[in-house]
Amino acid sequence: MQQQYLIHNDEFISSDQPVISAQNRGFKYGDGLFETMRICNGKLQFAEQHADRLRNGMKALKMEGTMLMDEYFLKQKTTELARKNKLKGNARFRLSVYRDGAGLYTPESNKTGYLLEAIAITDVGYELNKKGLIVDVFDEITKSPDKLSNFKTTNSLIYVMAGLFKKQHGLDDAFILNNAGFLCESISSNVFVVYNKEIYTPALSEGCVAGVMRSVITGIAKQGDIQLIEAQINPEVLKEADEVFITNAVKGIQWVMGYGRKRYFNEVSKFMSSKLNSIV
Repeated sequence: MQQQYLIHNDEFISSDQPVISAQNRGFKYGDGLFETMRICNGKLQFAEQHADRLRNGMKALKMEGTMLMDEYFLKQKTTELARKNKLKGNARFRLSVYRDGAGLYTPESNKTGYLLEAIAITDVGYELNKKGLIVDVFDEITKSPDKLSNFKTTNSLIYVMAGLFKKQHGLDDAFILNNAGFLCESISSNVFVVYNKEIYTPALSEGCVAGVMRSVITGIAKQGDIQLIEAQINPEVLKEADEVFITNAVKGIQWVMGYGRKRYFNEVSKFMSSKLNSIV
């Protein structure tokens, strides 16, 4: 099997070698952010949107180095790592940025370090899932909307617990609620609900991550004169909806087949998926 590598602070490191120390603030305090990105046909998709969200998140966390994390940096480093690992065509990347240096809860500096990982994926483009997902609502822990909730921080315990709930109940995904009891997001995706020929998605003020693919789908809807409404969504609407689909930057669009006894169609999901693949 070919040796695989990652990039840690501009250096290639064997993927089976230790990288971080026990003092790493991302490990000790969840003091960091990450971006999950996708190369399709050798091209990093939506690099500008990923860079914008990452830099905005770093600014919100008062981290230094925001000027470095631009679109050019993301394209350059993902290309270097893909070439080093001989990944052709399609791959998934995770870029983790953490506050470097010493300190307890109070950091001694705001300098940053980063780690870039890559794995090959077999999907050509953003393929719509053939078998619809089965989901349920996870309500044991809720998410509180705040100035950090729209970013992908390394403080991810709510998603871990939702993942355990999914596994325990034999689901494909689980929907997370905010602390007011409204739909927020799924474990790793944004949620869209089709009801009465209109598409609804939780507003950013509801606490969901400001997903790159969420933004792309919103733009596709606007260009196609499709009614897409950002709103506060009661989970009870899932029992009446015509369709439900979820989105993220790696898988694109995935349609949901069932929630409890409710079964959904996927006409809008197919249409939006075709529009997405036409722009990548």
